[in-house]
This record gives sequence, C-alpha cells and structure tokens, in this order.
Amino acid sequence: MITTVLGVDLGSTTTKAVLLDENGEVIGRGITNSRSNYDLAASLSKVEALANARFTLFERELERDETVRDDNETFRTALQRRFRLEQYLSQLKSLRERGLQEAESLRPGAAGAALRKRLEDLFSAMERRAQNPLARPDAKRSEFFRDEANAQYARLAEDIADKEVSYDQLLAVFDKAIVRVENEPLDVSFEAAIRRALDFCIRRETLERATRFSAALERVAAVDLEPAVTIGTGYGRARLPFPKEQIRSEILCHGLGAHALYPGTRTVLDIGGQDTKAIQVDGHGIVTGFQMNDRCAAGCGRYLGYIADEMNLGLHELGPLAQQATRHVKINSTCTVFAGAELRDRLTLGERREDILAGLHRAIILRAMALLARSGGVFDELTFTGGVASNPAAVDALGKLVHENYGRRTLNISPSSIYTGALGAALFAHRVRAPGSPA
Repeated sequence: MITTVLGVDLGSTTTKAVLLDENGEVIGRGITNSRSNYDLAASLSKVEALANARFTLFERELERDETVRDDNETFRTALQRRFRLEQYLSQLKSLRERGLQEAESLRPGAAGAALRKRLEDLFSAMERRAQNPLARPDAKRSEFFRDEANAQYARLAEDIADKEVSYDQLLAVFDKAIVRVENEPLDVSFEAAIRRALDFCIRRETLERATRFSAALERVAAVDLEPAVTIGTGYGRARLPFPKEQIRSEILCHGLGAHALYPGTRTVLDIGGQDTKAIQVDGHGIVTGFQMNDRCAAGCGRYLGYIADEMNLGLHELGPLAQQATRHVKINSTCTVFAGAELRDRLTLGERREDILAGLHRAIILRAMALLARSGGVFDELTFTGGVASNPAAVDALGKLVHENYGRRTLNISPSSIYTGALGAALFAHRVRAPGSPA
C-alpha cells in the first residue's frame, strides 16, 4: 500500500491534479479541460493522475527486474504512447457518435444524407491518421483532446467540404459535438485501456519478457492509490466538491509550487486561462506580495484559445507558428471581445499570420510585465508557470522583455509548469498528512 495525497487546481480552462507519495514525491499528474462541468473536471483530472501514477509504479517494478531493466524505458514509452492512443480513439468514437447525432438534428432524414456521409469520411480519416505514427508526431501533439481533434478536423473539413456540404456546416457540427464529449466521463477505464495497450506492445517481445511485463502490471494494478488528503485550489476553487478547510488560495499554491520546483525562485509569473498573477516569494516559498489582472481575460490563455479558434488552429500550434515571424505586427488591443475583428482586419490588409501572432504574443507579455512591475519587479530567479508557459513564443517574448527591463535574470520554466498550482496544493495536503507539519 502507498499513502498518497492529491492537489487539484481547477482553472478556468484546464483542471490539473498532482499525486504525491508518502515522501512528498510526485508520482502522478492529470489534466483535463474544465469547461462548464467543474465536478467532472475535478474527477477526470484525478483519474488521469492515478493512471499516470500507475505508469510510475510500473517503471519502478521494471527497474527491480534485472531481466528487463536494460530495455524497460523503450517498452514503457511504447506502452504509454499506445495507452494514450486508446484514450484518444475512445474519445474520437464518442465524437463521431455525437457528431452524427448533431448532423441529424441540423438536417434530418434524406436532406442530411450528404452531411452524414462527409462526416463518416472525415471521422474515418481522423481514426486512420491517429493510428499512423508518421502522421501524428509526438512533438506536435497537444495534451488535450479538443485541441488535437479540432486541428485535425478543421484541416480535413477543408478538403471534404464542397458545394453540397459547406465547411461552415462541418465546423458547426464539431462545435456542438465537442462540448458534449468534453462534459462526459471517458468511456474507457485505465485497466481496459492499459490491457489493450499491453496486448499490442508485447507482440514483439519474447514469451519470458512478455510474462514479466504482464506480472509487473498486475502488481501495479492491485495497489490502492486513493489519496488520504485532497487540497483544492484555482480560479474555480469555490466550485470544487471539497470542504472549505481543504481549499487553499491559488496565490499561495503557485508560490509554494514554484519554490518546490526551483528553490531560488523569488518572483513567479503565472499566466492561466482567465487571469495573470505576479507573485513575490521569500526563501521558504511564502508569498510576500502579489498583483493580479482584473476580471477581464485579456492577454490570458482564453484569449489565445479564441485566437486559435479564429485561425482554425490547435492552441498548441500558435507558439511555433509565431516563432516563424519575420516581424512583429503591432496589436492595439488584447481584448478577447475585439480580438476577432482586429485579427480579420490585419489579415485583410495582407499581414502574414505568423507576424500577427508574434505581435499578439508580445502584447500579452507586455501586459504581464506591467503586473510584474507593480508587484515589485523581477528579483534573482523568475519562474514562469501556467499553461501559457508551454508556449515557446510567449517564453521568447518574456525572456527578451525581462532582459531589456531588468538585465540578466534566471528564467525558470518547468516542462510541467502548468501543474505548479496543483503541486502547491498537493504539498499543502502533504503537510496536513505529515504529523507536526504546518498546514
């Protein structure tokens, strides 16, 4: 048995969960889209964290077995990739079903036959592409089903659309269907998905190695990982199904989480879906000051999501595209309400979308720099957290502007930066669990 604690960060657009073991080490992470169903989002992020933890335990099991230790990383990576594919295919199946239902509602009976035929072709193409590793390079994948499915769907819809079934009709079906898919539990359990993934991966193994892999997985599946303590935080923390004593401020959690990742951190910049936070912390990760933007989502992740939708791109594609710019187009407003109009105006004037996106990213970081200045500036090490920290164009813009305004500073960005708030919440849960530790 392993004693675990869980931290859940319910953001406006994504919900994250981090699972710690009794030693305070991260063994599992989970993430899902928040959207409107907060209870489901909290539950799904927990399920994802528990599944991820079992992969960690599986790796530990393989490390103990000398007969498979040398090549276990290759096998584990293949197994995890196949497991994610099983989840993706399950959600894609649900999207197909919901999409065809929406098509029937839009154009019932014989009048909608052409639309349903196009959709069947489109979803079949998405399924084939998903199972072709050359067509889905891992480096370009998003962690979110909505983003990846939207990018693939939009490109295929452009090819399939014609005079009989328009591109706008196909997109309308997706927009309605994806909301339903996001607000329902995954129709595949960890056990079912991992066993199918295992069956696929052990085909190339010897009987002895396959037997050892299967036995290790059986041991891992039997471990009880239910957390002893759960602490919640985030933009939507008031909606979490936890008692009040199990809720912590997102400012405190981001400060503590950033300190745990980088003990030299003195300034934290968090750009989430709905807000931006500039936080100052001391040598113990205790918050000494902070500034937040107003309630407007201008310059946050939701703004970038809107831009991605306007350009029919996945959110994860914006940063790499902006890095291809040859110049920065000046953006007058980062207001989400007016973003579409200004974007269309710029495109109409012949501006390249790469240059427009470069200007958008710079405008976002300029807003963040103003918050940093009001919070006290940038001291020693700056840790960039939140979903936008995974956007390479935003990182580039931040690095340049910090250097211009404050000189040389260390800029920390963890590969798991989006989980910083959930990590802080989990650390608070670990303190509650550990006797004599402050809560």
